[in-house]
Parts: sequence; structure tokens; C-alpha cells
Amino acid sequence: MSAIYIARSREIAARNLGGEMMIMSPRNSTLCNLNGVGTLIWEAADGQTPLEEIVAGRVCAEFDVEPAQALKDAESFAWELAELGILLLSDQPIASVPPHSYG
Repeated sequence: MSAIYIARSREIAARNLGGEMMIMSPRNSTLCNLNGVGTLIWEAADGQTPLEEIVAGRVCAEFDVEPAQALKDAESFAWELAELGILLLSDQPIASVPPHSYG
């Protein structure tokens, strides 16, 4: 299986509320509330770090979760957010995405 790289879309509105991200989809204005794991993945979505590395180094390090299941869940999560236009996915590193300011 090839690596999956994820980056935050430039077209979203997002805010961190109490440690959880609230993100509005640019495609249909759906409001997504990310839990702690989703927020951690979202914050690490720099386009340069493979999802597998994010899961191993951040998710499994912070949460008591089995690595294979965590990666499977993270891939499903990433595809779901990509369908909403919230994340960009690629099998290669994604060119620099300008940082967002989240309050």
C-alpha cells in the first residue's frame, strides 16, 4: 500500500473550541465537529507527513489504541473529510499549504 499524505484545504472555515475543531465544509456548508483524535490528525495534516507516521507518532503515542486499527480508522476519517473538501489527499507529499490561523 502506498503512503497517504493529507493537508488541510485552503477553502474552509475552522475554529478550535475546547480542544476540538469545528470545521465548515466548503462544498455544502456542513459543519464537522472533530473529536480529540480527529483534531490531532487535522492539526498534523501538513501535506508532508504520511498519515501512517501521524498515526504512529501522534495518535498511538497519545491514545491507547492498536496501530493497525488506528491507521484503518484514520484512513476512513481522511477520505470522509476529503469528500467534504476539508482535507486534500495524495500519494505524494502535497506542496506547501499556507498555515491557517485558528482561534
